[in-house]
Amino acid sequence: MNDRFEIPARLRNTSIALIAVGVLALIGGIACLLMSHNDLDRARFWTTLLHDSVFFTLITAVSIFVQAAVSLAQGAWLTAYKRVPEAIGANVWVFGTITAIVSFLIVFTFRDSHGINTIYEWVTPGKDKLLLGKKAFLNPGMFVGFTLVTVGLWAFFGYKFRAMSIAQESAPKNDTKIYWKVFRLSGVFLFVYALTQMSTTPWLWVMSVQPHWYSTLFSWYTFASAFVSGMSLILLWVIYLKNQGNLQLVTTEHMHDLGKFMFAFSIFWTYLWFAQYMLIWYANIPDETVYFKMRQQGPYSVIFYANFIINFCMPLIILMARPSKRNYFTVTFMAMVIIFGHWMDFFQMIMPGSLGEHWHINWYEIGIFMGFAGILIFSVSRTLTKSSLVPHNNLLLKEAIVHLS
Repeated sequence: MNDRFEIPARLRNTSIALIAVGVLALIGGIACLLMSHNDLDRARFWTTLLHDSVFFTLITAVSIFVQAAVSLAQGAWLTAYKRVPEAIGANVWVFGTITAIVSFLIVFTFRDSHGINTIYEWVTPGKDKLLLGKKAFLNPGMFVGFTLVTVGLWAFFGYKFRAMSIAQESAPKNDTKIYWKVFRLSGVFLFVYALTQMSTTPWLWVMSVQPHWYSTLFSWYTFASAFVSGMSLILLWVIYLKNQGNLQLVTTEHMHDLGKFMFAFSIFWTYLWFAQYMLIWYANIPDETVYFKMRQQGPYSVIFYANFIINFCMPLIILMARPSKRNYFTVTFMAMVIIFGHWMDFFQMIMPGSLGEHWHINWYEIGIFMGFAGILIFSVSRTLTKSSLVPHNNLLLKEAIVHLS
């Protein structure tokens, strides 16, 4: 059984090429920044970095959440390919660090020609009574504190879960000591995750870009968007490793499970999307409808309706049937579509708040996105090479082998 992964030259070269494209796009953006005195160009540069760093941080953190949730439920289905979410989750610190650096630079250094922070408007509230009223929560100190705690805790749990999983291989056979440590730690992480991803962190990183608007569903909405993208990311890595001759214990039954998660949480995302939209539309309160007015009826309408088609209609039509969730080509295609669709979802969450009607997607945004994708491929592939892909001494491995979807 081939239980060790060696990075193929093509994958390594692809990741390096994507990183190079990202670096060139970053350099090009900085050059444009230096040559331009346009406030919108500067805001676009920083908002693009914020968008991609937050998106990749949240979807990699999903792998830690999945490990904790499955461990607490004492599920075996993940065991056959648990090294994949472990490798992804262990690298959340990379994107979390980038998010912290980018967001701190925006908060403490970004100002337009009038001295206003147009990305995080609450940093320079002026005489805005609404923003001044939120100052107890929306202030640089609170932002830095929550960001550092969130990134630090996610990085710790991502590292710890993988370290304990690898330690289980050298433990005495059938020893349950580490198993129950992971079980208890999973409960702690889910509590931490509930206080960060499912509440405070999306408020600060994303929703506060448009601080006059708020939604009590927003954190759940971003969680659903990140979760389905994170599960799609896990599936892409599993299929790639199988194509390389690894993960021979993974069967169509396991792939079917991942396909079901992609389908189910696409529907869950749509439910939250509709619930948030419908309640605001029905109440018709100007302070709330302003959020959707620009997105649905303004210049972002193309992305607004594309979100619905890509993130709901396509998964509903393509992934509903049982055979489609067991077809490797179909689920691979849909995984890539879902990740791109929810990347666009995060784009329309963040961009209108800082750029207003002045937006466009061209080489700049795509190049930065490719750079982040290259970092993800490079870091995860390196982590995968450092341990066996099969958790040989795992207590649930036998159950995972005979798993039926």
